[in-house]
Amino acid sequence: MYDWFLGGKDHYAVDAEAASKVLELFPGVRDTAWANREFMHRAARFVARQGVDQFLDVGTGIPTEPNLHQVVQVVTPSARVVYADNDPIVLRHAEALLHGTPEGRTAYLHADVREPERIVAYARAHLDLDRPVGLSLIALLPFVTDEQDPYGVVRTLLEPLPSGSFLTLTHVSAEFDPEVWERIAAVYRSAGTPVRARSHAEVTRFFDGLDLCEPGVVPATRWHPEPGMRVRGEQPVFAGLARKP
Repeated sequence: MYDWFLGGKDHYAVDAEAASKVLELFPGVRDTAWANREFMHRAARFVARQGVDQFLDVGTGIPTEPNLHQVVQVVTPSARVVYADNDPIVLRHAEALLHGTPEGRTAYLHADVREPERIVAYARAHLDLDRPVGLSLIALLPFVTDEQDPYGVVRTLLEPLPSGSFLTLTHVSAEFDPEVWERIAAVYRSAGTPVRARSHAEVTRFFDGLDLCEPGVVPATRWHPEPGMRVRGEQPVFAGLARKP
Protein backbone atom coordinates (compact mmCIF):
# COMPACT_ATOMS: atom_id res chain seq x y z
CA MET A 1 0.00 0.00 0.00
CA TYR A 2 2.84 2.36 0.87
CA ASP A 3 4.39 1.78 -2.56
CA TRP A 4 1.02 2.52 -4.20
CA PHE A 5 0.67 5.75 -2.23
CA LEU A 6 4.16 6.77 -3.44
CA GLY A 7 3.26 6.08 -7.05
CA GLY A 8 5.43 2.97 -7.34
CA LYS A 9 4.75 -0.17 -9.35
CA ASP A 10 5.83 -2.88 -6.88
CA HIS A 11 2.48 -3.89 -5.37
CA TYR A 12 -0.39 -6.26 -6.01
CA ALA A 13 -4.03 -5.71 -6.94
CA VAL A 14 -5.15 -6.42 -3.38
CA ASP A 15 -2.78 -3.71 -2.13
CA ALA A 16 -4.13 -1.21 -4.63
CA GLU A 17 -7.71 -2.07 -3.66
CA ALA A 18 -7.09 -1.48 0.04
CA ALA A 19 -5.06 1.65 -0.66
CA SER A 20 -7.89 3.02 -2.81
CA LYS A 21 -10.27 2.59 0.12
CA VAL A 22 -7.90 4.57 2.35
CA LEU A 23 -7.64 7.26 -0.35
CA GLU A 24 -11.43 7.60 -0.37
CA LEU A 25 -11.43 8.14 3.41
CA PHE A 26 -8.37 10.36 3.45
CA PRO A 27 -7.68 12.07 0.09
CA GLY A 28 -4.40 13.46 1.43
CA VAL A 29 -2.87 10.05 2.14
CA ARG A 30 -0.43 10.29 -0.78
CA ASP A 31 0.97 13.53 0.62
CA THR A 32 1.27 11.86 4.03
CA ALA A 33 3.27 9.00 2.52
CA TRP A 34 5.55 11.43 0.70
CA ALA A 35 6.04 13.57 3.79
CA ASN A 36 7.09 10.44 5.65
CA ARG A 37 9.47 9.43 2.87
CA GLU A 38 11.00 12.88 2.50
CA PHE A 39 11.62 13.06 6.24
CA MET A 40 13.57 9.79 5.97
CA HIS A 41 15.75 11.34 3.27
CA ARG A 42 16.49 14.45 5.35
CA ALA A 43 17.10 12.51 8.56
CA ALA A 44 19.38 9.98 6.85
CA ARG A 45 21.49 12.78 5.38
CA PHE A 46 21.63 14.45 8.80
CA VAL A 47 22.88 11.30 10.50
CA ALA A 48 25.42 10.61 7.76
CA ARG A 49 26.74 14.16 8.10
CA GLN A 50 27.39 13.48 11.78
CA GLY A 51 29.97 10.95 10.64
CA VAL A 52 27.81 7.83 11.01
CA ASP A 53 28.58 5.35 8.23
CA GLN A 54 26.53 2.33 9.39
CA PHE A 55 22.75 2.02 9.26
CA LEU A 56 20.11 -0.50 10.31
CA ASP A 57 16.76 0.04 8.55
CA VAL A 58 14.00 -2.15 9.99
CA GLY A 59 10.77 -2.38 8.01
CA THR A 60 12.23 -1.13 4.76
CA GLY A 61 9.09 -1.87 2.72
CA ILE A 62 9.04 -2.21 -1.07
CA PRO A 63 12.16 -0.38 -2.31
CA THR A 64 10.83 2.88 -3.77
CA GLU A 65 13.88 4.94 -4.79
CA PRO A 66 15.79 6.70 -3.43
CA ASN A 67 16.26 4.25 -0.59
CA LEU A 68 18.23 4.83 2.57
CA HIS A 69 21.51 3.44 1.24
CA GLN A 70 21.25 5.63 -1.85
CA VAL A 71 20.81 8.70 0.34
CA VAL A 72 23.62 8.03 2.80
CA GLN A 73 26.10 6.74 0.22
CA VAL A 74 25.93 10.10 -1.53
CA VAL A 75 27.34 11.57 1.69
CA THR A 76 29.63 8.63 2.52
CA PRO A 77 30.18 6.21 -0.40
CA SER A 78 31.58 3.54 1.95
CA ALA A 79 28.48 3.51 4.19
CA ARG A 80 27.05 0.11 5.11
CA VAL A 81 23.31 -0.52 5.37
CA VAL A 82 21.47 -3.54 6.76
CA TYR A 83 17.80 -3.82 5.76
CA ALA A 84 15.27 -6.02 7.56
CA ASP A 85 11.65 -6.74 6.61
CA ASN A 86 9.16 -9.50 7.37
CA ASP A 87 7.72 -9.72 3.84
CA PRO A 88 9.55 -12.20 1.57
CA ILE A 89 8.31 -10.31 -1.50
CA VAL A 90 10.01 -7.17 -0.20
CA LEU A 91 13.25 -9.04 0.27
CA ARG A 92 13.12 -10.45 -3.27
CA HIS A 93 12.64 -6.94 -4.60
CA ALA A 94 15.48 -5.76 -2.37
CA GLU A 95 17.86 -8.38 -3.70
CA ALA A 96 17.03 -7.34 -7.26
CA LEU A 97 16.86 -3.57 -6.86
CA LEU A 98 18.91 -2.41 -3.88
CA HIS A 99 22.50 -2.09 -5.03
CA GLY A 100 24.96 0.10 -3.17
CA THR A 101 28.12 1.84 -4.24
CA PRO A 102 31.22 -0.27 -4.99
CA GLU A 103 32.78 1.06 -1.77
CA GLY A 104 29.73 0.47 0.41
CA ARG A 105 27.71 -2.57 1.34
CA THR A 106 24.06 -3.55 1.67
CA ALA A 107 22.64 -6.66 3.33
CA TYR A 108 19.08 -7.94 3.74
CA LEU A 109 17.36 -10.02 6.39
CA HIS A 110 13.89 -11.58 6.31
CA ALA A 111 12.79 -10.91 9.89
CA ASP A 112 9.99 -9.30 11.86
CA VAL A 113 10.64 -6.32 14.12
CA ARG A 114 8.94 -8.32 16.87
CA GLU A 115 12.01 -10.57 16.93
CA PRO A 116 14.55 -7.80 17.62
CA GLU A 117 17.21 -10.14 19.04
CA ARG A 118 17.45 -11.89 15.65
CA ILE A 119 17.78 -8.57 13.86
CA VAL A 120 20.54 -7.46 16.24
CA ALA A 121 22.40 -10.72 15.73
CA TYR A 122 22.29 -10.30 11.96
CA ALA A 123 23.33 -6.66 12.18
CA ARG A 124 26.27 -7.64 14.38
CA ALA A 125 27.53 -9.91 11.60
CA HIS A 126 27.50 -7.08 9.05
CA LEU A 127 28.10 -3.90 11.07
CA ASP A 128 30.68 -2.94 13.68
CA LEU A 129 28.58 -2.39 16.80
CA ASP A 130 31.53 -0.82 18.57
CA ARG A 131 30.96 2.22 16.34
CA PRO A 132 27.80 4.39 16.02
CA VAL A 133 24.87 3.07 14.01
CA GLY A 134 21.87 4.90 12.60
CA LEU A 135 18.72 2.90 13.49
CA SER A 136 15.78 3.72 11.23
CA LEU A 137 12.17 2.77 12.11
CA ILE A 138 10.10 4.58 9.49
CA ALA A 139 6.30 4.08 9.50
CA LEU A 140 6.83 0.72 11.22
CA LEU A 141 5.76 0.93 14.85
CA PRO A 142 2.04 1.53 14.14
CA PHE A 143 2.01 -2.17 13.16
CA VAL A 144 3.35 -3.24 16.56
CA THR A 145 0.39 -3.39 18.93
CA ASP A 146 0.57 -2.55 22.62
CA GLU A 147 0.38 -6.26 23.49
CA GLN A 148 3.57 -6.81 21.45
CA ASP A 149 5.49 -4.28 23.58
CA PRO A 150 6.70 -1.74 20.99
CA TYR A 151 8.75 0.16 23.59
CA GLY A 152 10.53 -3.02 24.59
CA VAL A 153 11.23 -3.79 20.93
CA VAL A 154 12.87 -0.39 20.43
CA ARG A 155 14.90 -0.76 23.64
CA THR A 156 16.17 -4.16 22.50
CA LEU A 157 17.26 -2.76 19.13
CA LEU A 158 18.98 0.22 20.76
CA GLU A 159 20.64 -1.55 23.69
CA PRO A 160 23.66 -2.98 21.82
CA LEU A 161 24.30 0.24 19.87
CA PRO A 162 27.10 2.41 21.26
CA SER A 163 27.08 6.04 22.33
CA GLY A 164 26.78 8.33 19.32
CA SER A 165 24.22 6.13 17.59
CA PHE A 166 20.96 7.65 16.35
CA LEU A 167 17.29 6.62 16.32
CA THR A 168 15.15 7.92 13.45
CA LEU A 169 11.42 7.25 13.78
CA THR A 170 8.07 8.22 12.30
CA HIS A 171 4.62 7.30 13.56
CA VAL A 172 1.08 8.05 12.44
CA SER A 173 -1.12 9.83 14.96
CA ALA A 174 -4.90 10.03 15.36
CA GLU A 175 -4.63 13.40 17.12
CA PHE A 176 -5.08 15.24 13.84
CA ASP A 177 -8.46 13.63 12.97
CA PRO A 178 -9.56 10.75 15.25
CA GLU A 179 -12.73 9.95 13.30
CA VAL A 180 -10.96 9.60 9.95
CA TRP A 181 -8.17 7.58 11.53
CA GLU A 182 -10.61 5.04 12.98
CA ARG A 183 -12.08 4.47 9.51
CA ILE A 184 -8.61 3.99 8.05
CA ALA A 185 -7.67 1.57 10.83
CA ALA A 186 -10.78 -0.45 10.02
CA VAL A 187 -9.51 -0.94 6.44
CA TYR A 188 -6.26 -2.40 7.77
CA ARG A 189 -8.06 -4.57 10.33
CA SER A 190 -10.37 -5.97 7.64
CA ALA A 191 -7.24 -7.14 5.81
CA GLY A 192 -5.94 -8.84 8.96
CA THR A 193 -3.40 -6.16 9.86
CA PRO A 194 -4.03 -4.45 13.21
CA VAL A 195 -2.66 -0.92 13.28
CA ARG A 196 -2.24 1.49 16.19
CA ALA A 197 -1.98 5.27 16.00
CA ARG A 198 -0.20 6.94 18.93
CA SER A 199 -0.32 10.38 20.52
CA HIS A 200 2.53 12.89 20.58
CA ALA A 201 3.36 11.82 24.13
CA GLU A 202 3.33 8.13 23.17
CA VAL A 203 5.61 8.73 20.18
CA THR A 204 7.97 10.87 22.27
CA ARG A 205 8.25 8.01 24.77
CA PHE A 206 10.14 5.94 22.16
CA PHE A 207 13.02 8.39 22.62
CA ASP A 208 13.25 8.01 26.41
CA GLY A 209 16.89 8.05 27.52
CA LEU A 210 18.08 9.61 24.25
CA ASP A 211 19.00 13.18 23.39
CA LEU A 212 16.36 14.49 21.00
CA CYS A 213 17.72 16.62 18.17
CA GLU A 214 15.97 19.91 17.49
CA PRO A 215 13.13 20.55 16.86
CA GLY A 216 12.08 17.42 18.79
CA VAL A 217 9.09 15.26 17.88
CA VAL A 218 7.08 17.27 15.34
CA PRO A 219 4.88 16.71 12.29
CA ALA A 220 7.20 15.26 9.65
CA THR A 221 7.19 18.28 7.32
CA ARG A 222 8.31 20.55 10.16
CA TRP A 223 11.50 18.61 10.84
CA HIS A 224 14.27 20.66 9.16
CA PRO A 225 12.31 21.44 5.98
CA GLU A 226 14.38 21.89 2.84
CA PRO A 227 13.84 23.66 -0.50
CA GLY A 228 12.34 21.40 -3.12
CA MET A 229 10.24 19.33 -0.74
CA ARG A 230 7.30 17.75 -2.56
CA VAL A 231 5.00 18.11 0.48
CA ARG A 232 5.07 21.10 2.85
CA GLY A 233 1.63 21.01 4.48
CA GLU A 234 1.27 19.47 7.93
CA GLN A 235 0.53 15.74 7.82
CA PRO A 236 -0.73 13.34 10.56
CA VAL A 237 2.71 11.81 11.08
CA PHE A 238 5.06 12.62 13.96
CA ALA A 239 8.78 12.38 13.30
CA GLY A 240 11.86 12.60 15.46
CA LEU A 241 15.56 11.89 15.57
CA ALA A 242 17.67 11.40 18.70
CA ARG A 243 21.26 10.59 19.65
CA LYS A 244 22.21 7.91 22.15
CA PRO A 245 24.35 9.55 24.87
